[in-house]
Amino acid sequence: MSIRVLFLGGPGSGKGTQASILSRTLNIPHIDTGSLLRDEIATCSENGKIAKDRIDNGQLVPFQIVVSMIKDRLSRTDCEEGFILDGFPRSLEQAEGFEQILKELNIKIDAVLNINIPEDILIARMAYRKSCPSCGEKYNTKLKPSKQDNICDNCNSALTQRTDDSEETAVKRIQTYKKETEPLITYYHDQNLMINIDGNQSIEKIFNDILNLFNEEKNNDNKKIKA
Repeated sequence: MSIRVLFLGGPGSGKGTQASILSRTLNIPHIDTGSLLRDEIATCSENGKIAKDRIDNGQLVPFQIVVSMIKDRLSRTDCEEGFILDGFPRSLEQAEGFEQILKELNIKIDAVLNINIPEDILIARMAYRKSCPSCGEKYNTKLKPSKQDNICDNCNSALTQRTDDSEETAVKRIQTYKKETEPLITYYHDQNLMINIDGNQSIEKIFNDILNLFNEEKNNDNKKIKA
């Protein structure tokens, strides 16, 4: 199956997890800007040097660099049979730049999947995350607590929490998302590309819902061909 799809969703919605599973299932690249930036920095490319300098100084990576990286990545041969974009575009400005990339590469997006989750659940997911430094098991003191407080069920190690995993930080991240990224829902809805997914389910159920969408679309296309 060849698809070109974007994932949208608030911070903590699980869009990265779903993008990764879909990528493995369909054997097409999962592209996220975070990984692209890390790769550019690791290879000491010109874009990577600029990005590292901005990040080290607490500044945003220039919009033009992000767009350039996305264009270079989509130009590779492994994207010819499709790709999954996660974390880009993040704003209307980026979406407009992305449209230009698509025109230059003669590519059309098949769908934009928006993973919907109530705000209080997003906050709980981000603010109360903990993990085991020994075995990597993940917990959440509200949604998935360990049997013993702050102790890993698997290896009895003491659980740790990132300093930025707090309710205050979670609220700020959601506010930023609503201001900068949420307008993309209307933007892609007007292009008849938007598909809303219920994200307040198990990882497996969300993925099955996504896969069923594409299977239905494939069946509809086959019917059109036969007709």
